Amino acid sequence: MNIEQIYTGCLAQGAYYIESNGEVAIIDPLRETEHYIARAKHDGAEIKYIFETHFHADFVSGHITLAARTGATIVYGPTAKTRYKSHIAKDGEQFQVGAITITALHTPGHTMESTTYLLKDKDGKDHCIFSGDTLFLGDVGRPDLAQKAATMTQEDLAGILFDSLRNKIMPLADDVIVYPAHGAGSACGKNMMKETVDILGNQKRVNYALRANMTREEFIHELTEGLGAPPAYFPLNVAMNKDGYEHIDQVITKGSKALAPAVFETAANETGAIIIDTRHQTDFVKGFIPQSIFIGIDGGFAPWVGALIKDTKQPILLVAEESRVEEVITRLGRVGFDNTVGYLAGGFDAWKEDNREIDTILSIPAAQFEQEATENQHSIFDVRKKGEWETQHLAAASHVCLSGITEQLAAFPKKKNFYVHCAGGYRSVIASSILKMRGYHNVIDVAGGFDAIKKTNLPMQNVIEA
Repeated sequence: MNIEQIYTGCLAQGAYYIESNGEVAIIDPLRETEHYIARAKHDGAEIKYIFETHFHADFVSGHITLAARTGATIVYGPTAKTRYKSHIAKDGEQFQVGAITITALHTPGHTMESTTYLLKDKDGKDHCIFSGDTLFLGDVGRPDLAQKAATMTQEDLAGILFDSLRNKIMPLADDVIVYPAHGAGSACGKNMMKETVDILGNQKRVNYALRANMTREEFIHELTEGLGAPPAYFPLNVAMNKDGYEHIDQVITKGSKALAPAVFETAANETGAIIIDTRHQTDFVKGFIPQSIFIGIDGGFAPWVGALIKDTKQPILLVAEESRVEEVITRLGRVGFDNTVGYLAGGFDAWKEDNREIDTILSIPAAQFEQEATENQHSIFDVRKKGEWETQHLAAASHVCLSGITEQLAAFPKKKNFYVHCAGGYRSVIASSILKMRGYHNVIDVAGGFDAIKKTNLPMQNVIEA
């Protein structure tokens, strides 16, 4: 038996490759499927099953493409309904993969079809669970994402999840390995650990949601408290995973059109496309196409696209290194943004050489910010997440989370200069580019973010203990 976790840091997502005696099962595959097929070929094995823990909201799974290419059976848990051929497992149904057995344990709560897959080794011993979004390390799945009946609240789903954990997962032995679908950084939970594999016994000790003496009411309160609004693209990804989607290769071919500067500008005007500049933030602030937004490929690219662009069908034009265009389009496709219409041939250098209009963002180091902030009364905005802000922030700063910036534009002054910072300098440039697009040309970015600001003598404040 061989189990491989295939972890994608950009999405904080874990897919799994399981092989036994020439047969393979894949759990929650990414949309690009070549890796799984190549791995099975290398092992001289056949992909037999594709197990889906639930209808994912934060990424487009590769189950449909993989099944079409291999003939493998797609398996979902009870209550799931798809528009393509799939096997809807019964609670407790067993599937043979070589010498091992995988049992579907229906664990609703995150969503109603959510299912944990229990793997028993060749001797019939419980070896591990693939817990999807039912159980994370340090957390459990949020109960507000399901496409649920109008009569079912997030509190109802949280109560159902409480029962699933206590009746199906917590009775398992402490040495059972836990393989979750996500880790720290995913929007599918609130407080996940940075580790991606653990044993159940440790989770029973450290995971607040698995406290032995926890009441149902306490669980519901703790799970639902402080839940922010989920990204707008989540239900659109759920629909793609339920109903089907275009092959990723077609998406890449369609988007990989090199457009000369004049054609690029015409395409932007005629299609209403958003221009996404994926270069490093230090390059972006020095010069960019007016009305473009920065979301760098080397940061949390795909989740931030999903958080800030509300419609997956939105046309997109790219400014990117030519050698990375396919990577950018692929990562957009992972979260369902399939409508890339082309990229700027020759990159931003070609735009400048064509003597076209450019814009810039004033970005200053923390030392200069310290001096200016001491001397003037300009507003300071911290665009980190709420938890980061509450741990520690500048006493003089106001908080506007990046994910909600377009809904809070009124908080920013139109006439006086103001400063924006994040943790390390990536998110603040995203925020600054959006503000520039919306006509706030008086924004000043603080390079290096709070990590650099903490080294200054500016007064700090804590809301909660770190």
